[in-house]
Amino acid sequence: MSMLALFTLAVGLSMDAFAVSVCKGLAVKKATLKQGFIIGIWFGGFQGLMPLIGYLLGRQFQEKIQSIDHWVAFILLSLIGLNMIRESFFGKEEETNSSFAFLDMFLLAVATSIDALAVGITFAFLKVHIVYAISFIGITTFFFSFVGMKIGNIFGIKYKTKAEMAGGCILLLMGVKILMEHLGFF
Repeated sequence: MSMLALFTLAVGLSMDAFAVSVCKGLAVKKATLKQGFIIGIWFGGFQGLMPLIGYLLGRQFQEKIQSIDHWVAFILLSLIGLNMIRESFFGKEEETNSSFAFLDMFLLAVATSIDALAVGITFAFLKVHIVYAISFIGITTFFFSFVGMKIGNIFGIKYKTKAEMAGGCILLLMGVKILMEHLGFF
């Protein structure tokens, strides 16, 4: 996987965390550096951990489905991307809870990184240096979450749906790219 493809994927995966960070920024009176770091560490950490778990799971059955691995990657990324696009139009509004308590942050971090678990499964079928990939995804998500908190605090909710839409389109296009490469179009 090229550096550009990994960066594009990391940005796409981080959009859910960005959208929730914007909502968190809305909920607080004044966003602090500490709150930015808390949200960045939670979301970035889980966005890095979930692909690793997915990768380890995917390695368990990689040999059994190696002949259709490109289709698995395409289907998983397309479903995740289409779901993000659908949620940008029809998803329920996030609650603007200003709590940074352990349980609240844990649940948000898991919820925003489920798609990263599925991406991790696709990593098992692609030539990906997993430590590099998960580190890059985690750092990218940390940055977007940190910035999202501040944007939400300043500008409000208007960027939430655009972020989800962009993330969904990126993941959908990544799935198509993987399929096209395997079929010999690139």
